[in-house]
Amino acid sequence: MSAESHEIHHDGEHEGMTKKKIWQIALVLSIITAIEFIIALLIVPGHPDYLRYANPAYIFLTLLKAFFIVAYFMHLKFEKMGLVLSIIVPILFIVGLILVLTNESHHWIDLRR
Repeated sequence: MSAESHEIHHDGEHEGMTKKKIWQIALVLSIITAIEFIIALLIVPGHPDYLRYANPAYIFLTLLKAFFIVAYFMHLKFEKMGLVLSIIVPILFIVGLILVLTNESHHWIDLRR
């Protein structure tokens, strides 16, 4: 009896993930990847000045793909908010730390010259 109740709970736990939804997310990820390839192979080689716009676009598109992968394929979208926050908040602090250290690194190099 406990195995049946576990299966029922497991089926209802992620009821938003159907085969159709999985294929939709896979299509979205494919479109984002295609946009990245278009930027890398068609736009940037013809216009090297666009490189300063391409890098932030790559970062944004990569973060967007990471969101879809974590949210749907790692089922974080279907978890309780406490678990989501316990994963997202430390990552935001780490990213902030990296940004601050990157910004401050040029001061260290200037002082040593």
